[in-house]
Amino acid sequence: MILQQIDICNFKNIASASLEFSSGVNGLLGYNGMGKSNLLDAIHFMSLCKSFTGAGEAMLIRSGENFSTVRAQYMRRGLEETLTLGMAAGKRKSLRRQGKEYARLSEHIGAFPLVMSSPDDIELIRGTAEHRRRLMDMVIAQTDAAYLDALIRYTRALQQRNTLLRDQCADANLYMAVEAAMDIAAAKIVKARTAWVGELTLIINRYYSAIAGAGSENVTLRYASPLAGDGTTLGELLDHNRRHDQVLRHTSAGPHRDDLEVLQNGLPMRRSASQGQCKTFAIALRLAQYEFLRQANPLVKPLLLLDDIFDKLDAGRVERIVRLVADTGGFGQIFITDTNRTHLDEIVSNVSSGGNYSLWNVENGNFQKLH
Repeated sequence: MILQQIDICNFKNIASASLEFSSGVNGLLGYNGMGKSNLLDAIHFMSLCKSFTGAGEAMLIRSGENFSTVRAQYMRRGLEETLTLGMAAGKRKSLRRQGKEYARLSEHIGAFPLVMSSPDDIELIRGTAEHRRRLMDMVIAQTDAAYLDALIRYTRALQQRNTLLRDQCADANLYMAVEAAMDIAAAKIVKARTAWVGELTLIINRYYSAIAGAGSENVTLRYASPLAGDGTTLGELLDHNRRHDQVLRHTSAGPHRDDLEVLQNGLPMRRSASQGQCKTFAIALRLAQYEFLRQANPLVKPLLLLDDIFDKLDAGRVERIVRLVADTGGFGQIFITDTNRTHLDEIVSNVSSGGNYSLWNVENGNFQKLH
């Protein structure tokens, strides 16, 4: 899949921009706060229907304006396809594919796969379990529509159970009906997460070693859930916890409380790893995610977005990342930002696609093409 062109109006600090992209490497050069990451966020939104920062739609519309539009043209499976996003203050966002609006945005997830690495990825190691659950859900949902459906059904039933708990409902039959729906959906979620963690663990250590160098630490992922492995069902767990949850007035166990443990040589990485090791792991995780998506759907190569990935890494790790990223045959179309032109020049000088690259300078939301 190739993003050929994007037209942006009033998205964050970008008042107006129209860019045609290379099918290889696309580099964005400029100081922090100039709009490099905002362009990547617009591309991210077209694939996943939300900002990678988690900001609501109102925060994405340029200050002083009341609407924003993004139009993107792709080459996907040999056919040209156009996506059009519209956002307006106080209105529901609209996403159209080939001019036809989606009835449900969930139908779009996975059709235009994308992986993005950003400085915020450090939270996948040192942040709360919510960050890691969001990662699992985002990646698996792009490859498994049934998983996304189960996640939506589980979330809806969870909200219903929490409402019963807050209202201090004492009707056991109401609880049992809601919990039965949660149990069915949870079984699908836990099974898919368990399989995904197993597959990704096999891939991620290879990328970590490739970036960190010979003799590097062993890194692993472990899915932490009371429903994984011992045959316990969510229905049994909820029934056991009901009196406890009635006191808390919220549901204390289930897939919405699971975690993804990140380990370095068997120890929690958030406690034992240096900043450079954490950054290396975060990048390796995203590259492993890319390979997982590519294997899941070989006909549609994901876009790879790399935002400021070289910060806080030593020269050796930077060089090894440059070699990995320059192999565009492995990663397809790449968008990469940096404040240092040297890094971008090193990448484009080593691209295996015979000089197939574009480079822009970015300043105050304006894009000047350098190559």
